[in-house]
Formats: sequence, C-alpha cells, structure tokens
Amino acid sequence: MMTNKLYKLMNWPRIEEIIYSESKRPGEVLGAHQVGTSTLIQAFFPRAKRVSLCVPSLDYDKNMELADEDGFYAALVPTYGKFDYYFLVKDVDGESVKVIDPYSFDSVFDEKDLERFSKGIHYSVYRLLGAHPREIKGVKGVSFAVWAPMAQRVSVVGDFNNWDGRIHQMNLLKDTGIFEIFIPGIGKGEKYKFEIKLRDGLTYLKCDPYAFCSELRPADASVISDTDFLWHDSEWLKKRTEFKNADPLSVYEVYLGSFPADLGYKGIADKIIEHVKDTGYTHVEIMPVMEYTDDSCLGFDTSCFYAPTARYGTPSEFAEFIDKLHAAGIGVILDWAPSHFPRLLHGLSDFDGSKLYENPDPKRMSYNDIDALRFNYSRFEVSNFLIANGLFWIERYHADGLRIPSVSRMLYLDYGKGDGEWSPNMYGGNEDLDAIEFIKHFNSISHKRNPGIITIAEENSAYPKVTAALDDEGLGFDFKWNIGWTNDFVDYIKFDPYFRAHHHNDLTFSMIYAYSDRFILPLSHDLICQDGMSLVQKMPGDEFDKNANLRLSLAYMYSHPGRKHIFMGEDDGFNPLLKALNELYLKEPALSVLDDYSDGFEWINCISPEKCYLSFLRKGENDKDLLLVVANFAGIDQKLKIGVPFPGTYKEIFNSDDVKFGGNKQSSNKRSRKASTGEWDGRQYFTKIDISKLSLIIYKFMGE
Repeated sequence: MMTNKLYKLMNWPRIEEIIYSESKRPGEVLGAHQVGTSTLIQAFFPRAKRVSLCVPSLDYDKNMELADEDGFYAALVPTYGKFDYYFLVKDVDGESVKVIDPYSFDSVFDEKDLERFSKGIHYSVYRLLGAHPREIKGVKGVSFAVWAPMAQRVSVVGDFNNWDGRIHQMNLLKDTGIFEIFIPGIGKGEKYKFEIKLRDGLTYLKCDPYAFCSELRPADASVISDTDFLWHDSEWLKKRTEFKNADPLSVYEVYLGSFPADLGYKGIADKIIEHVKDTGYTHVEIMPVMEYTDDSCLGFDTSCFYAPTARYGTPSEFAEFIDKLHAAGIGVILDWAPSHFPRLLHGLSDFDGSKLYENPDPKRMSYNDIDALRFNYSRFEVSNFLIANGLFWIERYHADGLRIPSVSRMLYLDYGKGDGEWSPNMYGGNEDLDAIEFIKHFNSISHKRNPGIITIAEENSAYPKVTAALDDEGLGFDFKWNIGWTNDFVDYIKFDPYFRAHHHNDLTFSMIYAYSDRFILPLSHDLICQDGMSLVQKMPGDEFDKNANLRLSLAYMYSHPGRKHIFMGEDDGFNPLLKALNELYLKEPALSVLDDYSDGFEWINCISPEKCYLSFLRKGENDKDLLLVVANFAGIDQKLKIGVPFPGTYKEIFNSDDVKFGGNKQSSNKRSRKASTGEWDGRQYFTKIDISKLSLIIYKFMGE
C-alpha cells in the first residue's frame, strides 16, 4: 500500500492517460521530476510483478510502490538534481531485467530543427525523424521520432516490447506534431512499427515513413538500420562535380527484378558492370529501388521512401552496389517517384487519422488513371519529407542523378480527369502551383548542394521550360525525356517499309521542337509495357530485316540530337553495335556538344518521303568535327546523290550494315567519298553513295 505523502504528489488524471494509453506527453509524468527537495520517479510496466529503483551514486536500491495495479510504479528519492538510475523489473514469468528509463533522456531535436522542419527546409531531417541507433549520456539505444500531429497517442512497438503499445509511449514536442522517444538497449536489426491511437479510440499500426530498412514482402515492419557505409568512390564524386549538360550521356535502364533474386545486389552489380563495360554506356538507370509491396508495379508504387528494397539485400549491400558501379566508372541514376503513393493500411495514407501526406481536397486527393494518392505539396512538412528524401538518395547513397516519372501528373490538377472531377488553383487554372514550387525547390537545392548531379523529368505534355533555369521561369531539370520522339519514331519504324513514305513526318517532326528543352531519347521499359513486345519484335519483316531495322533504329537514335537511353534487353545480341555507337558518341564532339542548339544540326534532305531516306549534318564547334549522316529506311538498297557543304573528303566511320554488327555491307562501298562540284540538295557540292536497305552510314569530313 502506497504512502499518503507519495499519493498526494502524484497527478492522477495524467497517470490515467498513461495507463489507458492516451498520453501525448508521458514524459511530463514518467521519469524523474523534482518535488521540493526530493525527486519523484514514476514508471509504467504493465507486465511487471515487482520493480526496484537503483541509484548507484546514492547507494539507493528499493522496491518502488505500486501506485496502480495496471503496472504504474512510483518512488520518492530524498534528494534532487541530475543523477543516473535504472530499474530492475521482475515480470510475471519471474525473470528480472535491467531497464534504463526511456524518459530520462532529453530530446534529440533542438529549436532550430523544429523550426526548419515546420518551414519545409530541414534537408537532413531524416537524421532525426525515423529510427536511429545512437549513444546518449554513455547509453546505447535507438531514438525514434515520427510526425503525426492529429494522433491522440503514438507508441513504438516491436519484438523488444512484445508489440505492446502501452510500454513505450512517445512524447509530443510542443505543438510540432513530432513524437519522440529514446529506447536504451536495442539496436540494428530490430523490427518495429508505430502504434497510433486516434481521438476516437481507434488504434492501428503504421510503418515508419523515414525507415531506412523494411522487412521483405509480404511482411511489412520497419527495421532499425543506419546508412553509415564505408565508401571508396571519393575520386568519382570529385570528378562528378565537373559534369556538364553538354557531356555525352548514354543510359542503360535496368529493372533489378529481371535478374535472379538470389544474385543479390552484389551479384547483380557484377552482371551490370560486365554488360555496361562491354557496350560502353556512361550511366545506368535503376528502376525504383525504394521499397514497394506490389511486384506488378515494377517499383513505382513506393511504400517506404527511405528504404532500399529488401528483395536483393540489405541497405549496406545496396550501398556496395553503387560503390561497385562507381569503381567501374559507371554513373548511377535512380528512378524516384514523388508524384504519388499507394493506399496501404500500413503506409502513408490516413497516417494519423487525417489526410496528412495526401491532399485533403477530395478532388485532388487521388488520380483517376492509377490507384494512388497525390501528395499534399502545400504542406511544408510533406514537401520537406520528399525533398529530404531525394537528397537522401543523392547524399547518403551517392546517386549521380534522379529521374522523376509522371511529372505531368504532378503539374496538372486535371490530369486524367474529366469535367467536375478536379478543382482549379487559386487563379482558376489547372496547374498545381504547390507541386510546381516543390519541383523548383528540389531542383534548386539538390544542385546547389551537389554540383554535377542530374535530374530528369518524364513529362509527356507541352509544359514549357521544363529544363530551363529557375531564373528563366523554368522548372530547373537538367533533362527531359522526349517521349514525343519515341512515340513518333516507333510508330514509323513499325510500318513495313512499303508504307513508310506516308508517315515520313513522324521521322522529321521532332526537329521542330528539338531545342525547346534539353532532351533524352528514351527507348525505355514503357515500350515493352505497352504490348509485351521488345523493340525488335515490333519490327516488320523476317529475322534479318527485324535485326536490320533495330540496328538502323539504334544508329538513328545515336545520330539524332538528344542523350541516349536504352532499356535492358533491347540491345541483347547487339553488343558490338552498341559498343561502336557509344565509342563514336564519346569520341565525336558533333554528336553531343551542340545537342541543344540549332547550330549543331542541319538537314540536307528531309523531303524525299517516296525514297524513305534522310540525310543531315551533325556539327561541333569546328568544321573538322562535321559529320554527314545518311539513313535509309527503305526496304531496298539505294544509290543516292547527297548534297554536302564543303569540297573535300568524307570518310565513312560507321555503317550499321557492317558484317561485324550482323549486317551484309556491300563490298563495293568505298570507305571515303570525294565531293564533286555541282548543285544538289541546295548545296554547291555533292557525293554519291551506295547504301544498303534498312541501314545508316556516318561520314566524317576530313577536309579538302
């Protein structure tokens, strides 16, 4: 029976909040608190049979008084001031455990942290929110913090407390909506979730939005981890700062799920390196590696934004994956999807019982074309979550760039919606002004903090200035996928050559807008997702013609203005061709340095649809860089007369019909062509060439 003196010192309404798991600030009751010249220490151990309080510095070791039969204990220590103490807890099974009081530690947040997060500018907030192994006052444990402003109570639950939400109730920091607690004696590898109790009493479990690791599906608990890896890529990162947007960029797109899962991140890295070194790409792009639950979504429905998927290994093994690629001289771009998140009971949706991460407007909350929720970009803490997340993959995992899919969904409030299904912005327009501000903010801060990284937009509308600078009213991306080029070209090349003359505009239209943004030409995973067929399978004709069409297509992409992008598998069996194209791309300045300027390209003949061929010039900063490109999309060999700008010699440096690429190059074709005097194609000089069907030849101007 407890003493009358102790009874009177206790705040019974607040104690009931703790016993019934409804306390927002249990630390104001639990732990040590000075009362006069004594210290009142209170603790809640629902499964305890007896609890002793030990204060080594005072030689104090006494049983605590049971204040409430549900497990609330108290003791009055006849001194005050700071001192260390711990509990010896004997549970109902008779086992005694030493417990250091979680409520005896100060917050890991300072005022500046809280202010920056509330304003959406705490770019490394992931170091505080989430779960972090750390040592405080010489005690090792894990600090937990979560943003859930509408919750009545939040607890950390896991194997370490038998998933009992009464034991580790978290403290709300002022009016920030952030709950936190430091739990001594646990560490990496522990599974956990947050138990959230709403004001109406409904209680459920949520994964940690900032978790660095997650269980392998179908399990979904968060796992305590860290991102302290031993990197070996300092030279690579130093060199990366020198990257310019005019530099060659050829991207090999990879879906990790295409590899046997038992290879793991390490084995997959070896396979990728082997192929990329053999073909010469500058970068790989990894389809979303952030944890996801549904395999059919290819990773684009992210469930844990800060955790690499456990399908292929641990966070440290993913770091080693990137480290290996950098050691091999290969850049790494990650797909990152801040446009939406899935409806998952354990995920971000209705996180604290309110529309916290999703837009609360019913007409803006979700998309019509996909079953996913739209982020509430207008809320600073939500935009901070996303901006810090993008920076996390760049700064903690050393990604060299991020590609953002579905940018159009972010930009437009009416994307995929009909009349009456969307609500306009404050000016009556259809642009999501908050999403636009988020994009600009992210592009600004990511480039400022990490010179040399790149951001890429998959944007399929005519939104202006996607890659223009922020001070030029642009969105600030480095590159934009030219999906228009992809659609037009693939539509054209699928036709039998006999019918291509009627679709010639599909070949030439891209040059009308080629300089409106900095483009990447994507032969991406979308091509397979459309109909399950690879690009070569879409081609007309027999096997030889299909292969010839693909060789022509790849060569045309490499000679067309724009950076290069190929999805894994599209180049299978064509390694020698890709190696030659990538070597040529890196060697010849005309194929890249003026990609974004009209001075770098000039049509020779684009008005002969009946012959299904094109001829054009690619230019560098000097006449000696000049390249002449002739592409024959016809199903027959042709003898062509081509206008050229200068007299002199034009040397063949590439032919897609070369036998070493699987072609059937005509033996009568000479390696060099001498220009003759005479007007043709509006030029004063011309040369004659023989070109195989379904092939492309590149000539280099060698001078007079």
